[in-house]
Amino acid sequence: MATGELGDVGGYYFRFLPQKTFQSLNSKEITSRLRQWSMLGRIKAQAFGFDQTFQAYRKDDFVMAFFKDPNVIPNLKLLSDSSGQWITLGTEVKKIEATNVPCTQLSMSFFHRLYDGDIVRDSGHIVKCLDSFCDPFLISDELRRVLLVEDSEKYEIFSQPDREEFLFCLFKHLCLGGALCQYEDVISPYLETAKLIYKDLVSVRKNPQTKKIQITSSVFKVSAYDSAGMCYPSSKNHEQTFSYFIVDPIRRHLHVLYHCYGVGDMS
Repeated sequence: MATGELGDVGGYYFRFLPQKTFQSLNSKEITSRLRQWSMLGRIKAQAFGFDQTFQAYRKDDFVMAFFKDPNVIPNLKLLSDSSGQWITLGTEVKKIEATNVPCTQLSMSFFHRLYDGDIVRDSGHIVKCLDSFCDPFLISDELRRVLLVEDSEKYEIFSQPDREEFLFCLFKHLCLGGALCQYEDVISPYLETAKLIYKDLVSVRKNPQTKKIQITSSVFKVSAYDSAGMCYPSSKNHEQTFSYFIVDPIRRHLHVLYHCYGVGDMS
């Protein structure tokens, strides 16, 4: 995991793009699902533009420049640990971590193996199991078991590289939800929501030579530290608290997908 120390932040300039809306998070149907999963009001996507060629090997400089940028500081949103309100950073970032997240999947057929492994029935119903805990998550179905329990017999149906894919991460985050998550009995809401958010965040283009669709975005999981320790996405570590940076090098857009684990909006 590379760590960017503050040096010359290398001349990237950013601008906030408030007019960019993410339909996948704002539609009526998805909003009601996020409410059920205890994520509503705690998940947000924001867009920023940048002014120079993005080079993946300079991702640490890019992310550090982002947190230092005067157009980012008043606009990048996170949830306050104390008040639970949306705030801006309000502290000086001293160090960042940006971990590469592979993003190669172009089809939801990636998840078809859930039907073959007796995790999901042909009807789409998720197979139940005896309750157990994988701290802090309650496991009461085969889906959460395959997502979380490394020594379960079906864990292998997704390899380690599969589990690192951005599409898998999104799907898993939605399945696990927030602090008062009401789990689905059928798989389709998780798959549909993951697909819509993924399509909203990730850019594709047709390769002019091969005519095949390819993903052009680079994805990083990001955290930032001030002099007191981790300050973004939160000062508290949790598997369900995350910030992903999705960089489109062609349009020079950066999408930030943020979620902070807790009790989502009920109303």
